[in-house]
Amino acid sequence: MENNRQNTADREMEIPVSEPERQYYFIERARKNLKKMEEAAGRQLSFCVTTFGCQMNARDSEKLVGILEQIGYIEELEEEKADFVIYNTCTVRENANQRVYGRLGQLGRIKKKNPHMMIALCGCMMQEPEVVEKLKKSYRFIDLIFGTHNIYKFAELLATRMESGRMVIDIWKDTDRIVEDLPSERKYSFKSGVNIMFGCNNFCSYCIVPYVRGRERSRDPRAIIREIERLVADGVSEVMLLGQNVNSYGKTLENPITFARLLKEIEKIGGLKRIRFMTSHPKDLSDELIEVMGQSEKICKHLHLPVQSGSTRILEKMNRRYTKEHYLELAEKIRRAVPDISLTTDIIVGFPGETEEDFLETLDVVRKVQYDSAFTFIYSKRTGTPAAVMEDQVPEDVVKDRFDRLLKEVQEISAQRCAIHEGTVQTALVEAVNDHDKTLMTGRLSNNLLVHFPGDESMIGNYVDVSLDECRGFYYIGKIIGK
Repeated sequence: MENNRQNTADREMEIPVSEPERQYYFIERARKNLKKMEEAAGRQLSFCVTTFGCQMNARDSEKLVGILEQIGYIEELEEEKADFVIYNTCTVRENANQRVYGRLGQLGRIKKKNPHMMIALCGCMMQEPEVVEKLKKSYRFIDLIFGTHNIYKFAELLATRMESGRMVIDIWKDTDRIVEDLPSERKYSFKSGVNIMFGCNNFCSYCIVPYVRGRERSRDPRAIIREIERLVADGVSEVMLLGQNVNSYGKTLENPITFARLLKEIEKIGGLKRIRFMTSHPKDLSDELIEVMGQSEKICKHLHLPVQSGSTRILEKMNRRYTKEHYLELAEKIRRAVPDISLTTDIIVGFPGETEEDFLETLDVVRKVQYDSAFTFIYSKRTGTPAAVMEDQVPEDVVKDRFDRLLKEVQEISAQRCAIHEGTVQTALVEAVNDHDKTLMTGRLSNNLLVHFPGDESMIGNYVDVSLDECRGFYYIGKIIGK
């Protein structure tokens, strides 16, 4: 017994304290544990990461996959067949939580038949204390629970679970930590998301994100440049810079720099052809950024600028900190600087207290800005946000009517905007074989619209010039020029 204690003490002494060295140590430790588990099972063990929610979550999942593959797991796309299932959860809407509980019930039944199976939950939903309490009480078969702030500790938490055999829960309320240079396995070889910041300081009254993603913190620009240079060396030609509000990038750094300055530095990276970014908050969109977008040869001609409502009164209740007039002025400035830009947005219908007059203000913005597309949402109460307890919740039938009217307007304008480019030749990055017709390839234009054209799989990852022969409302049918 004394000997065992001594071995444990020796092993603990050699654990690195600094990151990411500490996590690479635990990757190695988890790898040894996995080998023992595989010997007991008589086969290789597999994993399946299921992602709910936004592109930030998708990027986090790539990091989880990278770590799992380094440990030695093999990927299984069907979660029912996997030995290790990880749910990377979203909690923006309350019904997202219910979906997770429903799927966990099914997994629990599968786990009873597979003695080697493990289940992990991470992401935004885990940052809610009442969720974790419910999981501990009603879903005791879960092996590992962690949140958004300590995702970099995944290998350490997994090794702890493998060695203890008990449920491991590690949730941080907040953090200012950012750990660089951990493994990551990209979904696409030719394009990648790159986190430039984490968290959010905006506290829009309908949104849970600041409570579950924590305070805003920006990555060191040198670390971002280094990551993109490595990605480019590995075949990436397009990056998507990710942050809850990229326009406020750099404010928390020891030596603050603006998002516009960061973009100029990224633009200098040789071999990088396209730069995208999201999400932009209108209150922080600077003239400097608009100028950089107008001059850039690599920044894509697309800006996602969520308006949420066209009514200044409702925007104030939402705590958005800009007015209708300010937003329209911004849209005009952007169109002047980048005449062929594609503007897209998010709109919420039926926010508490929204009147018919407020809704007509939203329609007015849609008509004036002429969005290329819009993500339209019916307001849904999110427990834990100020808006959930506001009076004057709008009746369901009224909201439904407004939503239908908005959707009709958005779709008509989108179709007109799309048709403007019909007959032109544009450069497309070939992304995939078309979902519905295997003889067609799908490419993405700089303005984010899709074009489908005859081709084959060998083109994926290449840039081709395509004639946009026919506009189909939200995409084009075309053909490659020069072939």
